[in-house]
Parts: sequence; C-alpha cells; structure tokens
Amino acid sequence: MIRAEHLGKVYRSGRLEVPALRDATFSVEAGEFVSIVGPSGSGKSTLFYLLGGLTRATSGKVFIGGVDFSMLDDTERTRMRRARIGFIFQKFNLLPTLSARGNIEIAYEIAGRADPLDQKYLEHITGLLNIGGRLQHRPSELSGGEQQRVAIARALITRPSIVLADEPTGNLDTENSDAVLEMLRRSNKELKQTVLMITHNPEAAAIGDRIIHMRDGKIRGIETGSGTVGRHEW
Repeated sequence: MIRAEHLGKVYRSGRLEVPALRDATFSVEAGEFVSIVGPSGSGKSTLFYLLGGLTRATSGKVFIGGVDFSMLDDTERTRMRRARIGFIFQKFNLLPTLSARGNIEIAYEIAGRADPLDQKYLEHITGLLNIGGRLQHRPSELSGGEQQRVAIARALITRPSIVLADEPTGNLDTENSDAVLEMLRRSNKELKQTVLMITHNPEAAAIGDRIIHMRDGKIRGIETGSGTVGRHEW
C-alpha cells in the first residue's frame, strides 16, 4: 500500500543544507498498522509529509498503491490525497463556527465526491468513536479527547484506504490518549484502513503491528509491535 525507496529530504537556507531525512526505505502492507517513533528532530514528521504528498522529496520515491507520487503534478497529487489518504494531526484543526457534524461533513465536500454522503456510514464511524451524541456541539463545547475523535471521524469520512496520523495524542492526557489510540486501532481492524502513525511516545507506538525507529533522519530499526495500549490488547 505504501512504499518508500531511498527517500531523502534536504532543506536549504542560502548555502546551508540541512538533511532532514536520509535514505529511508520501507513498505507498509494493506491493512497494517505501523508506528514510526523517534525524538524531536529525528525526521519522522518530514517522512509523514513526504508519504502524504504534502511536500516533494529531494531524492528517492514514494509509491501509494503502486502509483509514484514523484511522477504526479500538483493537481494529480491533490486528487490522490483526497481520494486515498485521510490525515489526523496533533492540532485538531476544527472549524470553530461549525458543529462536530459540520466539521466531519465539510471534509466530504472538500474531497469533491459526486455521490451524497452516506449517513449510515457517518453514524457508524461516529458510533465507533463514541461521539454520536456530541455531533451538534461546536468544538469549544467538546473536550480535547472529543475534538480529536471528531478529527479522526473527519479523516475517515471519505473512506480513505490510508490514514496518516501525526502525533494524534500529543495534546491529550493519558486517559484520552489511550482512548484515541484504541479508536485508531478499531478503525484499522473494523474499517480495514491502513494506518501509519507518527509519535515520539514508545508506549503509544507499541499499538502498531510494526514499529519503525528513527533518529537523526535515518531509520535505525524495525521491530514487531505488542499491539497493546493501556489495559487493552488487539
């Protein structure tokens, strides 16, 4: 589903070159949950942006479902993102004037889908995320954990084959972090999405089927995840 081949990214400021990612090669299978863990500055967020087609690599290639991102122009890359990838960020990025339902539905509209939104599917994912009773509330009326669950529903509403999550528990306390991780794992298992999660937290990373360790812009190792978070085992 996702394949990176000798992926590299160098940022330039005048004559200064700062390598943020160096020769990253790995793959993620369809339906797999992979965690990428590393400290600040390890290159994991740069990798996230490259895999999501949000920026271009300096070297190497990214394949999504067999399609080489580097061969697409900006319009085609945007179309690919909207059709196949759902994004979850550390900052919830909810529109304050819209209800939770509105924040979810607008993502479907932005994706430019011709078919009407499947309300039964909306009910299914919001029920899965335990926010079905909060859909009429605006973000200011929701807890941090509820806002992140709305952000997850927004990422899932277009039925993406891939979900990319960048520090999805970074702004949450332990209880809400565990709940969000459980929901991500449930969406992976029940909705069959391929999930790739960026985190600095080894305990959060353990929920993955595999864990990719990064440091200094390089992949330093790959291990099998425990599939556990908090009290739950998947």
